[in-house]
Amino acid sequence: MTSGKLRVDKWLWHARFFKTRTLAAKIVSGGHVRVNSDKISKPAYSIVVGDVLTFAQGNHIRVIEVLALGERRGPAPEAQTLYLDKSPIQEKDPSQPKSEGKGRPTKKDRRNLDLIRGQSLE
Repeated sequence: MTSGKLRVDKWLWHARFFKTRTLAAKIVSGGHVRVNSDKISKPAYSIVVGDVLTFAQGNHIRVIEVLALGERRGPAPEAQTLYLDKSPIQEKDPSQPKSEGKGRPTKKDRRNLDLIRGQSLE
């Protein structure tokens, strides 16, 4: 960019944090983005290299330092060069069940679970 500034919604879209620019603008206009710890509510807010963005993405809080302003929305490896992720490491909740990736249990597995739970096989 020649001006050294870019709209925050456009940058979030370029860096592939949001699937569409409209969705990025909706998050910003909802007041869910902070730039250098100041809450912003306008998608046209200009950011520069060195700004730190804080926003929620799913269940995670993202803290992102802007390293470059993108010219276009390119592939993911190109988008990852635009920022430095300073987000705190999220520990997985041990109370959440963990899938082994085997898919749906078989009928034999369900019968075994019923026996463990003390249910009769009728």
